[in-house]
Amino acid sequence: MSSKQIALVTGANKGLGFETSRQLAQKGIKVLMSARNESKGKTAAKRLQNEGLDVKFILLDVTNSEHIKRVKKYIEKHFGKLDILVNNAGMVSPEEPLVSNSVEIISSKALRQTFDVNFFGAVELTHALLSLIKKSNAGRIVNVSSILGSLAYQSEESNDYKPFAYDASKTALNQFTIHLAAALKNTPIKVNSAHPGWVKTDMGGPDAPMDVTEGAKTAVRLATLGPKGPTGKFFHFDEEMPW
Repeated sequence: MSSKQIALVTGANKGLGFETSRQLAQKGIKVLMSARNESKGKTAAKRLQNEGLDVKFILLDVTNSEHIKRVKKYIEKHFGKLDILVNNAGMVSPEEPLVSNSVEIISSKALRQTFDVNFFGAVELTHALLSLIKKSNAGRIVNVSSILGSLAYQSEESNDYKPFAYDASKTALNQFTIHLAAALKNTPIKVNSAHPGWVKTDMGGPDAPMDVTEGAKTAVRLATLGPKGPTGKFFHFDEEMPW
């Protein structure tokens, strides 16, 4: 079993996943950078390796059960445990960005595709890797969510931007955080949701006020919490967010 901390970050070839991988590796953690595109994933990992960071690309489409099985076998064989899982992979349907509220027009296909990536993929991967996380002395699971998934936030009349499929998938992911944290409350494992903020990424767009360096900080903090840190909570930086 590896004495070094091992982290897996999904959707790590760009944006928040890439920067989260960088910041974790800068803390001396070995990071498995997963992506569904092999060429882009290897290029991203090479960039961080050129910075002297201990990272490795691993092929993973979170909607592909065979990929998930192979990733589990790889981690089990080479490390014997997993200390950190960052469920970062996510998507917004092309049907949603240009409308303020998509609930009346979103197709069932787009709704299912969004949930497959943002919710079902994260749940299936976590379930598969949980036995390895339980072998860690201090397992940490971070679900990268969004304030758009907060029912309290969305129920405020002033909030007009409502991409329904994306928001609903992140609400479901937050429920997964709460339920899994409760199930693991008598273990050293901590499970939390992270709201990165509105960040300049392919998803966030060029007008977002935050860069990825700042956007990754919440997930990195939750991934490296000490033994007295919170579990079953929703954070942006140090601020607890409403469910």
